[in-house]
Amino acid sequence: MTQRASRELLGPVGLVLVGIASVQVGAAIAKSLFDEISPTAIVWLRLMTSALVLALVARPRLTGRTRRDWLVVLGFGASLATMNWGIYQSFSRIPLGIAVTIEFIGPLTLAVLGSRRARDLVWVLLAGCGVVLLGFQRSDLDLLGVLYALLAGAAWAAYILLSASTGRRWAGFDGLAVASVVAALGMTLPALLASGTGLWDGRILLIGALVGLLSSVIPYSCELVALRSLRPAVFGILMSLEPAAAALAAIVVLHEHLSPVQWLAIAFVVAASIGATRSGAPLGDPPGHEEGERSTAPGTIAT
Repeated sequence: MTQRASRELLGPVGLVLVGIASVQVGAAIAKSLFDEISPTAIVWLRLMTSALVLALVARPRLTGRTRRDWLVVLGFGASLATMNWGIYQSFSRIPLGIAVTIEFIGPLTLAVLGSRRARDLVWVLLAGCGVVLLGFQRSDLDLLGVLYALLAGAAWAAYILLSASTGRRWAGFDGLAVASVVAALGMTLPALLASGTGLWDGRILLIGALVGLLSSVIPYSCELVALRSLRPAVFGILMSLEPAAAALAAIVVLHEHLSPVQWLAIAFVVAASIGATRSGAPLGDPPGHEEGERSTAPGTIAT
């Protein structure tokens, strides 16, 4: 299906929603494998799949690059690997929807820090209330799982900042393709050490590739088409639905249910993210965005 046909069939909003659903279903499928193989190995399979597809599609130009270009894209790849590794480690310890909700604190804080208006601090307070509510259900929250989600959120904020710099130095999706290869290569040894020969089981490889398609390739494609006609502010608001989408995917795929208090906490963080997006300051151009298309919302690559 061509980009034009996809846009006409679903519309830009529909494409973004498909991308969000795809990411979270992929995450839920990945979590379902954690009893058989380590989260680190699943992260590697996901990154390797997306790296191969992006490298083949983008065919990035590597010659004529400055030392600064390489340092930026290496940092971008490191943030990408850390973000994915951290959130998958968190998934293995706490419910999917809660992990994504906590992770969202990273980009949300970055969006508010980019604002010069004191009243935007209300969004931080609202998100903080959501986190406090999550603390009321301590039986479901492993401290290490929470810390891993916070690490993923911090890496997500770094990813957003580095994506802007990468986008200025690498044309189109060249920087994202190179960063994905860097992230995949960086996770290779940890994945091998964590999983050994079990990593090469045919079924695991196929499901890992499926996770990569669902969590990276399909969302990238949907966003690329949607952003040609969708205002960045609207895109940011839609992306704020990710924590709720993660919780719903966990219910459907993993039968992982949350309490009413936890749903209220997710609602607080979603509302804070929408509020920050509507009033937010631009954080820079993600790789592949046209000049002038700025968004305070993170992409769907994180989960």
